[in-house]
Parts: sequence; structure tokens; C-alpha cells
Amino acid sequence: MKKIRKAVVLLSGGLDSTTALYQAREWGFQCFCLIFDYGQRQRREIEAAKRIARRAGCRYRVVSFRLPWGGSALIDRRRALPRKRSLEEISRGIPPTYVPSRNTIFLSFALSYAEVMAADSIFIGAHVMDSSGYPDCRPEYFQAWKRVVEVGTKRGVEGRGIEIVAPLVGKSKAEIIKLGVRLKVPYELTWSCYQGGREPCLKCDSCLLRAKGFREAGIEDPLVRGEDEG
Repeated sequence: MKKIRKAVVLLSGGLDSTTALYQAREWGFQCFCLIFDYGQRQRREIEAAKRIARRAGCRYRVVSFRLPWGGSALIDRRRALPRKRSLEEISRGIPPTYVPSRNTIFLSFALSYAEVMAADSIFIGAHVMDSSGYPDCRPEYFQAWKRVVEVGTKRGVEGRGIEIVAPLVGKSKAEIIKLGVRLKVPYELTWSCYQGGREPCLKCDSCLLRAKGFREAGIEDPLVRGEDEG
């Protein structure tokens, strides 16, 4: 009898994490989604993630915690979100939307869950191309996690390690979108805007990078069909 491979998938409700989920499914994994409510400005992405998990036929859990010390415009409303920046500006430096050690925190939760679920892999939709320069989205960061798993988990020391998989890490946003279209990702259910609200603001860094990706892929974004992306 063929062993069912299990994977924990970090699902934010955004374009990248949703594509990573559908990639894991295509590769034959039974997926268990982790959705994080960490005090972000808007809950729209959390609700999007729940809908996406249900559409994909995957079990999900919502993990809630807070970072009371702030440190990011995504969790501290006193700090302004960057808006109307040029793509060149977005590509320079680490923006105020960086949440200190966020992926490290997320992966720690995922690693604990994966051990309990006897999962073989953890999938994360991070990518370094066309990103905002977050240090915890780079290949060397995920490479470092291999050692953490090997020496810091029961499965690791027993030689049954858990692989951290970042299938999109070297892809551009356009390449991710093209992959997602092939995988039949429901991009109409995803949410990328930092502002929340009923419609994407089309001005924050995340909206601008999403628009660039769809434009370069030559594909219409189902969330902004008929909207002015300028």
C-alpha cells in the first residue's frame, strides 16, 4: 500500500501561498493548512485563506497570537503603510511592512504541527524575486532551517527529518501566476492588499507587485477586472 505523504502548508490567503498549496497538491501531498491570525491590520486575508482551504478540500487550523511589541506597519496602526511607491523604490531595502522574524515564528509553529501530524514536508510560498526584500524569504534562510530540523526535532535526530519546501523561491511573480493558472489556482479567492476593505487599494506595495505580476504574465487579475490599476 502506497504511503500517503502529508504536508503542512502555511496559507496566508495571498497569491503566493495559495499557489504553493496547489503545487503541493499536484505533487501528491495530503495538505494540512496553517492560517495565522497574528494581529495584522485586516482580517480579509484570514477569511480568504479559509475559503481557499475549503475550495482545495484541505483541513485547516487558525493559530492566533500577538506580538505586543509591534515592530511593523502590518501590526501597528500608528505606523504608516507605504503607498504609491515606484517599483524601483519597493525593490530597495527592507520596508516597514517587514514583521520581525515572522517566517521564523510561522515555521516554528508548522514544525511542531508537522511532528504531531507525521508530515514529511512543510510548504511555504515565499519567494525572493519581485519581493520587498524580506530577509526571511531568501534561499539561504530556508537552507539554514535544514540544520534546525536535524538537531532540534525528535524526527530529525531519528533520521526522519521534515523538509522545508519553498517551491516558488526563485520564481518571479509572473512565473508564479503562470504556474498557478496551470494548476487552476482560484486567484479570485486570494487577497494581497495590506489595507483590507472590500476592494484592493491598488496603491500599497503588495497590490503594486501583484499588478506587475499579472501584467507581465499577460493575464487579467480576477480581483481587479475592469479596475484602474494605475
